[in-house]
Amino acid sequence: MDHYSNKSKTSHCNKLNELVFKALSKLNTVIIVLDASIRNNVAISIAHIYLFNNPLKKILHHAINIISIEAELFAIRCEINQAIQISGSSYIIVIINALHLV
Repeated sequence: MDHYSNKSKTSHCNKLNELVFKALSKLNTVIIVLDASIRNNVAISIAHIYLFNNPLKKILHHAINIISIEAELFAIRCEINQAIQISGSSYIIVIINALHLV
């Protein structure tokens, strides 16, 4: 199950940290941190939306009888719909837990 080396995980985390710090310093960038999972045929998606280092929203979605890729895509679509409603936003960065899709 663990097919990534510790060095590659550390490198990936460092790049992600750098991306987030740069994005949070810009007034017009929205960051969505998203986690979706499926248990007992129920998909649960939790998202945190940030704008300029300020948490704006925490959103929870449920869907029944859905496969994992559909759950991820559904969650991404819902959160992008929320982000585009934020006035003054020009860029949207979505961070998901989709290593199993690689």
